Amino acid sequence: MVAPRITINGEETPISPAAPQTTVLDFLRERGLTGTKEGCAEGECGACSVLVARPGVNKPTDWVAVNACLVPVAALDGQEVITSEGLATVGEAGTAPTLHPVQEEMAVRGGSQCGYCTPGFVCSMAAEYYRPDRCAHPEPESDPADGTDHEHGPNGFDLHALSGNLCRCTGYRPIRDAAFAVGEPADEDPLAQRREQAPPAPVATEYVQDDSAFVRKNTLAETLRLLRERPDAVVVAGSTDYGVEVNIRSRREDCVVAIDRLPELRELRVESDHIEIGAALTLTEIERRLDGEVPLLAELFPQFASRLIRNGATLGGNLGTGSPIGDSPPVLLALEASLVLADADGERVVPLAEYFTGYRQSVRRPGELIRAVRIPLPLSPVTAFHKIAKRRFDDISSVAVGFALDIEDGVVRKARIGLGGVAATPIRALATEAALEGKPWSAETVEAAARVLRGEGTPMDDHRASSLYRSAMLGQSLLKLHAQTTEAVSS
Repeated sequence: MVAPRITINGEETPISPAAPQTTVLDFLRERGLTGTKEGCAEGECGACSVLVARPGVNKPTDWVAVNACLVPVAALDGQEVITSEGLATVGEAGTAPTLHPVQEEMAVRGGSQCGYCTPGFVCSMAAEYYRPDRCAHPEPESDPADGTDHEHGPNGFDLHALSGNLCRCTGYRPIRDAAFAVGEPADEDPLAQRREQAPPAPVATEYVQDDSAFVRKNTLAETLRLLRERPDAVVVAGSTDYGVEVNIRSRREDCVVAIDRLPELRELRVESDHIEIGAALTLTEIERRLDGEVPLLAELFPQFASRLIRNGATLGGNLGTGSPIGDSPPVLLALEASLVLADADGERVVPLAEYFTGYRQSVRRPGELIRAVRIPLPLSPVTAFHKIAKRRFDDISSVAVGFALDIEDGVVRKARIGLGGVAATPIRALATEAALEGKPWSAETVEAAARVLRGEGTPMDDHRASSLYRSAMLGQSLLKLHAQTTEAVSS
């Protein structure tokens, strides 16, 4: 097996002797690439943003921005990384580098003051600059239907590409101006040309240092055999949760197994009676490949953390942690999703409503992992995702509610409601569903059902919200849905 190596700004370098838990951020800074900064070490500020070559949706390769503070450097074995330093074009000896178009616009439009956050902004902006279908939006537009106000500039730049980057001194107006001023990549742009070639193929990794191991197998079968031998191993995909534990709580594991590049976990299939989504596909990949085919998921994605996080986070990871405040479980519960669980002996399918058994506990057995999420078809036509949080974006939910309703001739024929943040596990609002089904979709029915919904779960008081507030928001969420659907019908 070849010793783990990573290509940074076109130069290949060995990962050894870095410890297996060493983040890409620390690895880069130890090698003098100090444009990559640590701001929060939790994936919330974007100062550590870098570009990684990943399988593309519209071209063979996409340049994807990720939080370098969360990703173990061993997870990028065999892959290509571009930092803010690698964007500029180096001239002959004694001459200054030529700024990248994104860097140039940030400079001339006053998009930087102290400069601490600037390299991260530049990398996130560069990822959007190289998005193949960016210029398909020639005019500014917004999409207020889902409450997220997507904003595209006249150059097609989606401002939400910068949703994971924070600036504390410059102000966002000049940064926005810079984003909306960049043109299309030139034909001779090497990073644009690189998109036409396939990204580095996944490589098997077995990196051991100081009695700690980071392992990636070639196939799912090999991975499952390893997990049978090492049921104590920690399974990671995007590391958006594990990376925080490493940084903030100094978590150290004897064995970490990466599954993010296993081809069996990266399929997306639309069958006659269901959609199957591989557990290791990132949320960004799912969003772009489904392209709105599941409206409830399309409404979830913009409210799930930031683009930087969605570029690494997976449905398998969000469900695997068993967190009661994950954003995807309420949506998937409303969609009546099931999970395909796999171990060395085979597979089984478990309804998501039966998956969670307690706080961060599930029916998943040692040595078993989530291979895919299945969403039955046809989809309910009336759907909504309501997220109540202290910040509008990039925040943890106080309450999250997913709705999926079949309403025919003004009568609720079927209701599925998923809740997060109001119990030890994500739950279905079964009593509220029963209060709606078979009743007219009227103000009287909804007001009565909203009273029932306020009593679902066992909401608690914590620093995010009180139990009374959570209960009130549950009822208000159903009233809001009724108002939205009534307005849509009347218009």
